[in-house]
Amino acid sequence: MASATEQFAANFNLGAFAKADDLKARLKFTLIALVIYRFGTYIPVPGISPEVWSDIFQQKAGGVLDMFNMFTGGALQRMSLFTMGIMPYITASIIMQMMTAMVPALERIKKDGEAGRKKINQYTRYGTVLLATIQAYALSIGLESMAGGSAVIDPGLFFRATAVITLVGGTVFLMWIGEQITSRGVGNGLSLIIFAGIVAELPRAFAGTLELTRTGGLDNFMLILIFVMIISVITFIVFMERAQRRVVVQYPKRQHGAKMSSADSSHLPLKLNSAGVIPPIFASSLLLFPMTLVGFSGSDGNEILDTISQYLQHGTVTYMLLYGALIAFFCFFYTAIVFNPDETADNLKRGGGFVPGIRPGAPTASYLNNVLTRITVIGAAYLVLICLLPEFIMAKRQLPFYFGGTSLLIVVTVVIDTVGQIQSHLLAHQYEGLIRKTKLRGRRR
Repeated sequence: MASATEQFAANFNLGAFAKADDLKARLKFTLIALVIYRFGTYIPVPGISPEVWSDIFQQKAGGVLDMFNMFTGGALQRMSLFTMGIMPYITASIIMQMMTAMVPALERIKKDGEAGRKKINQYTRYGTVLLATIQAYALSIGLESMAGGSAVIDPGLFFRATAVITLVGGTVFLMWIGEQITSRGVGNGLSLIIFAGIVAELPRAFAGTLELTRTGGLDNFMLILIFVMIISVITFIVFMERAQRRVVVQYPKRQHGAKMSSADSSHLPLKLNSAGVIPPIFASSLLLFPMTLVGFSGSDGNEILDTISQYLQHGTVTYMLLYGALIAFFCFFYTAIVFNPDETADNLKRGGGFVPGIRPGAPTASYLNNVLTRITVIGAAYLVLICLLPEFIMAKRQLPFYFGGTSLLIVVTVVIDTVGQIQSHLLAHQYEGLIRKTKLRGRRR
């Protein structure tokens, strides 16, 4: 036990953390931003009857609305300011990234460096507002005409305008909060917002599961089996997220003035899952968007909508197949975006580096592409397995979505990424301290 504690202290470097004022300020900003987000999930949309909406939500619970509610941190269940969460922004990001890969004009803008990236981000924000407006308007109409009674106190044009402004404003505010966390805080802001929503609702999910066991809806053996599965899935996720394929890179001898440096070797780390948690979030977003519109359409008897609702319900074979296929697709798609073999090969060539046995330039790019494709196949299979296997059990036993593979993957991956960034900030702080000490010693001499 003592050795484990010492190892944790050595890795996290608690002494350096106490002196890292910049890191503490970033963590404080992140915490305050997440508290503001959680506070916003309790501010109701004007004109909604909480009692009627609560009854309607309970009637429709157990399906896609529960999953959407998980991604919004319970905001949908309370019909609050952040009911739509950041899903419109994620959907807009998907569309923009696909257009960037297919439209030459957008591809040229993306290659303009920081200015191009800012322009693409601006286009994504415009797309977010457009999608959020469409989704909010459909949601307001659905709330007025849902089966089981209208959840709106005074239906009409005024309510629709108020709901659209409120919901779109909430989504835009969340988008801004996420960007601020990324730039001024610690970790990826959008991932942390989803993470905070899931973690905040976990105690309620645990309490509901224990209550289900107490009332006889779930036997004790199955409860133990579920918790063993959760621990096993978390362990497997940590192992796979740390897995890398290290490509050996060698550098020849170099002449520095009168000195000759010796040959050096390094490695290029290629993560098994380069896309991270993005594929499940993107896949969920694409599946949730049409199902949410169907769920709030109020169009009972419409054969097309009924068919969509029937085949895309959570737990159905069609849903699982589509979900798995979308995860695999976005795993390859996002990996191709974040890692460019041609650019990496050019950088190695300019730096004098080469992969042993592979010629620099195009052959190196082809080799890296082949290696990346092979490990991405394993990474995609891992993501599909993690996200689908627990979902089968959750669907059969009617357990909370918070214990599903997607939610566990998001929580564990975000924690790993955030802790890694904290360690990077601590390392940078130590280097800054060493540089300052070296300068002071140089002046004294």
